[in-house]
Amino acid sequence: MPNLVDLQRAEDPRDLVHRAVQVLAEGGLIGLPTDALYGIAASGLVPSAVKRLAGESLADCRCGEDTLELLVPSSHAAWDYMNRGSPLAERLARRCWPGPVTLLVQCDAEDSATSRLDLEVRRLLMDEAGLVAIRVVGHWLLQQVHRFLAGPIVIASGRGEDGTLATTGTSFARRAGNRIPLVLEDGPTRYGGPTTVVRIVGNQYEVLREGVVESEAIDKFAKPLLVLVCTGNTCRSPMAEVLMRKRLDEVTGKPGSVSVVSAGLAAFQGDRASPQAVEVMQRRGLDLSSHCSQPMTEQLLAMADLVLTMTRGHRDAILAKFPDAEHRVKTLRIDGGDVADPVGAPVEAYEACAAQIDRQLEVWSQRLAGEWFPPSNP
Repeated sequence: MPNLVDLQRAEDPRDLVHRAVQVLAEGGLIGLPTDALYGIAASGLVPSAVKRLAGESLADCRCGEDTLELLVPSSHAAWDYMNRGSPLAERLARRCWPGPVTLLVQCDAEDSATSRLDLEVRRLLMDEAGLVAIRVVGHWLLQQVHRFLAGPIVIASGRGEDGTLATTGTSFARRAGNRIPLVLEDGPTRYGGPTTVVRIVGNQYEVLREGVVESEAIDKFAKPLLVLVCTGNTCRSPMAEVLMRKRLDEVTGKPGSVSVVSAGLAAFQGDRASPQAVEVMQRRGLDLSSHCSQPMTEQLLAMADLVLTMTRGHRDAILAKFPDAEHRVKTLRIDGGDVADPVGAPVEAYEACAAQIDRQLEVWSQRLAGEWFPPSNP
């Protein structure tokens, strides 16, 4: 039986983190917990270790699949490995990670960080289509190991003493015998089951294995989300929301294929749309009577594929707090100008505002339909 160390009883878990990093850096294999299962890990920079990990001698400790997983510390780190040009891959990575979802994505571009791995490691990680299984694990130990280990981690799921997928270190260690010198125990894993595996090619996806995350949830994560933002979320952005929903339904021919919501930077939760906005939308056959305002939150921003703001000031305010979201936050007006706030004005001002918004949305809807639903997709 390998050296089994209980993380929960350690006087200083940092010592065990450094020990794990040292073993990996020196080409050793270790058993450790993830958020889904216990697995066998190797440094992605040590070809001999990855080869041993994939070897037949460990077959009965693995989940029985040919694919090894490449673990990286964050979705931002994953971009270095993934081929660019798939909004779907970026969307699922941003929404599913860290967590128990494995994405099989294209990583064969010349500028991919995968190309800097040893040829033998690439051969073991990449299938004939250039796809690599990548994941960001939501477990504190992996996050700490990533901090100190140069390069990515390669991992294979392990089996417990009864032959089932291992959800405790003790069971895994008994099965592994002396083949794994070090196993770190942290009690039962959070999710207690295998990851959900999703293959992405371009902007199409397929759930290859339904694990602890259901296929229905993946379908929701895969749907684009557009957020329209103003100040109070009672006038401009609610009108833009219903106008854009109608335009996207028409231009894509797939009603409901895009989630469109609105929010306000200074909005209260649950306020109704202004009577004038309701009236103007009613004239266009759109219903705003049930609108409830909501504030723009960090969580909503993290989920959004695109945020369109009514003014430059709104965009600047968001980016002042979240500068990394710059490529996903734009002004509604293509020229970067402002949409004037009609609050307190007569209904004619709301009508003019709605017309201005809709002209911009016509351009955006065509653009987004091409990006999110390329003609090659069914």
